[in-house]
Amino acid sequence: MRFRPLRREPEPKLMIIPMIDIIFFLLIFFMMSMLSMSVQSSIDLSLPQASAARTETAAALPVAITADGQIYVEKEPVAKGDFLRRMEIEQERQPDRPVLIRADAASRHSDFVFVLDQLKAAGIHRVGIAAEAAPEE
Repeated sequence: MRFRPLRREPEPKLMIIPMIDIIFFLLIFFMMSMLSMSVQSSIDLSLPQASAARTETAAALPVAITADGQIYVEKEPVAKGDFLRRMEIEQERQPDRPVLIRADAASRHSDFVFVLDQLKAAGIHRVGIAAEAAPEE
């Protein structure tokens, strides 16, 4: 004959709600940290400073103009004669994608105007200009 003990040990319970809370906390933490680590894929430039500069998180197409007038589209050098066709291809691929112009502080104004003119000719109207935030006084 087998006797059962009178005193029963409580069975451990698996609490799922606190685990879900921790998972959501980690998810939000990593999402926010990825937003702050968003870096434009472009070449290294010395950008001009602006007091009203702000950080954009939209995935814009970076177009860089170096001090010597070379144009880069996503780290790829593009000749001035091929720039319009390249922008037309980008416009066909993603019509609503904005373009972010990153011009070196020592670049010529004529190169900047050339890029703006070619973007307008390609039908791209969402254009941003990159600048570094001016140091606060």
